[in-house]
Amino acid sequence: MTQAIAATHVGELLRGWRQRRHLSQLDLASRAGVSTRHLSYVETGRSQPTSAMILRLCRHLDVPLREQNRMLLAGGFAPAHPEHQLSDPPMAEANAALEAILQAHLPYPALVVDRHWELVAANDAAFALLDGIDADLLEPPVNVIRLSVHPRGLAPRIANLDEWRGALAARLRREYDVTADPALGELADEVAGDLDIVPASAALVVPLQLRAGDAVLSFISTTTVFGTPREVTLSELAIEAFYPADEATRKALNGV
Repeated sequence: MTQAIAATHVGELLRGWRQRRHLSQLDLASRAGVSTRHLSYVETGRSQPTSAMILRLCRHLDVPLREQNRMLLAGGFAPAHPEHQLSDPPMAEANAALEAILQAHLPYPALVVDRHWELVAANDAAFALLDGIDADLLEPPVNVIRLSVHPRGLAPRIANLDEWRGALAARLRREYDVTADPALGELADEVAGDLDIVPASAALVVPLQLRAGDAVLSFISTTTVFGTPREVTLSELAIEAFYPADEATRKALNGV
């Protein structure tokens, strides 16, 4: 990792993010309050930016915290944003918040995923939907995207599989555009596969329709993230909460 970072100077990384955000040098310079000439010198390596300048430009480019640290390392500076394991003591309050949200969402399914959609935690309702899936597919790390489209995972139970796959692929591509994380681009291509374009339905959102015996449970989902994270791991976590999309699903989950 250190060798890869050293091979790319900070200016090249900044230019890549500026182009990804579809900004001209003039656009970014104006937003960041620097001269266009200075920004040009930084991007070409003729001028070495300070750590404060790197962070200022990153802020205006909406660069993820992990990539901000990478740019600081490329510029010869220490990372500005800490990174911990969720089990580390400084993360205790964040863990408690995640657990509280998962439990409060019962009897509806909810789960926590990381930046690559690997399962971090889930409530009992979410695990109940996985009942009967091959045990080897549930061995950590579990990628919930792959699990949902795997022929031995949830795929045979999803009544609108092509529509769901198309929605997942589109979302992953949007996340790749925002983060530049190649793993997300690869995952999007994997999910899309040779899927034809699925005609849009009249529904306001794409539901997840799961077969459960003779019934079909229909869910819509929301995504929750930490609002003002300063830590890398927290900035990359998301809570996926599922809600009934129809009255039949609501009654089934509430035991009515």
